[in-house]
Amino acid sequence: MSDRARRARSRRILSFAARRLIQLWWFELALPKLGLARVAENTRERRIRKLAEDFRVLAVELGGLMIKVGQFLSSRLDVLPPEITSELEGLQDEVPPVPFPAIRELAEAELGARLERIFDRFDEVPVAAASLGQVHRARLSDGDAAETGLHDVVVKVQRPGIDQIVAVDLAALRRVAGWLRRVRIVSDRVDAPALVEEFAQTSLEEIDYLHEAASAERFAESFADDARVYAPAVVWERTTRRVLTLEDVTAIKINDTDALRAAGIPPADVARVFAEIMFDQVFTHGFVHADPHPGNIFVTPLPRASDRDDVPGGSALPWRLTFVDFGMMAEVPTELRSGLRALVIAVAARDGRAMIEAAREIGVLMPSAETGELERALSQLFARFGGMGFAQLKHVDPREFREFGEEFGDVMRSLPFQLPEHLLLLIRSMALTSGMCSGLDPEFNVWDAVEPYAARLLDEERGDLARDLAAEAMKSAGLLWRLPQRVDALITKADEGRLSFDTSRLERRLDRVEGVARRVVSAVLFAALLIGGAVLVAPNPVLGTTLMIASALPLLHALFAGVLGRRGRR
Repeated sequence: MSDRARRARSRRILSFAARRLIQLWWFELALPKLGLARVAENTRERRIRKLAEDFRVLAVELGGLMIKVGQFLSSRLDVLPPEITSELEGLQDEVPPVPFPAIRELAEAELGARLERIFDRFDEVPVAAASLGQVHRARLSDGDAAETGLHDVVVKVQRPGIDQIVAVDLAALRRVAGWLRRVRIVSDRVDAPALVEEFAQTSLEEIDYLHEAASAERFAESFADDARVYAPAVVWERTTRRVLTLEDVTAIKINDTDALRAAGIPPADVARVFAEIMFDQVFTHGFVHADPHPGNIFVTPLPRASDRDDVPGGSALPWRLTFVDFGMMAEVPTELRSGLRALVIAVAARDGRAMIEAAREIGVLMPSAETGELERALSQLFARFGGMGFAQLKHVDPREFREFGEEFGDVMRSLPFQLPEHLLLLIRSMALTSGMCSGLDPEFNVWDAVEPYAARLLDEERGDLARDLAAEAMKSAGLLWRLPQRVDALITKADEGRLSFDTSRLERRLDRVEGVARRVVSAVLFAALLIGGAVLVAPNPVLGTTLMIASALPLLHALFAGVLGRRGRR
């Protein structure tokens, strides 16, 4: 990528952002001050939708990281209005493939040999082409196949020059974030620089194929004893930071219901198992596939049970779920476990107040947030829709959904509400899971999928509470056991006249308070002399000027007394 192309790309991104920021300033800040707030309100929805449409066009034209930006923004329901998220949620990662000669050149440079020497076959037509890389099917040479036990593989090759494109895009986005930090109506709702850094970290990990390979192995180890789940093996000898070679595990796409039925696999069963596995990732393993869209999950039919007795876990299912593409993974830190446990229990119990407290614990809501309206909205949500499956929700009047959604959205956006960075990918994962399950089974009820975990977590919480109470009881018993000895030692010191108190710290604090009081008096005296002199300078110039000059003395005392005092104590 030439310097000229980099500058042109950066200018397009920055000019787009600058124009939209000027428009935001004019309509949301300038017009209300001119008494034209109604004009801004009446045009807001149309302007926001036009903004999203224009950004979508820009992302498709530029490709690269900008498509990822659109996908990232579409999941930020916490800080962006629905007019933007709904427009961007359909932004696809499919782009025209890179010509094969460029792919060949990069792959051979990374692997250190010609493709014909490494692979018996390497398909020139890609299986999939995305904004950051593309995937080709291949077959390992006999030597590699004997060593790895694999024959058919897929080779993921980074798009040539994507490193430079990512660097240019991130530099432009960081600059835009700096602008947004100075716009109060934006900075009050979101920390734009932190949001960009969160996105940057995810993007840089996604283009590091060694990181993805390590994530694939970690995921496989998490489910090593669960026959319902599989992840492709990594061919490390043919993997670098820009080329990833994996076992070819292509099978039935999880959303291909016709193919599932033809294979004798009920889609409703797939939905149930898929939800269980995703919840296992969250609550058991703490390592979650954050991009579980249909292209990344296959349903793989298995041999008869009698032919697979050696399968770990002893699953009776005649199929398993196979996950691919581990570039986007969500960690569930230890500190999140307690908050998520409380949140799941609250959802299962339909307890709006407990949900709000869990949200505070997780960090979604600031401690100062006034949540009365939110609690009322959650109570209405549970009272009206709690426990309904997706099939039942289809019979609800769409106008009721729309009215409730608008009211609930307004309440959420009025609060100091922002998803912490470690929650973004997790929530994206759960949203995709819910949509996938409802597509496989119209009768799927997410509450039924959550409740077994809620019951298990509640049992664990009771066990933790019992252990905590026992620990506190032991600690209190120890204190009571040592208390008589400590009291006796204190009385002995008093009798012998060895009991003393260290008041030096208190004396130093009193000195500091006294010094501050003197400086406050000096500041008041300075103001009085200065104002009095300014008032008298016209009728009596001599007296007025004298008072103003004299005001310098208390000013100097107020400014420097603390510094001089500290130096003197040293």
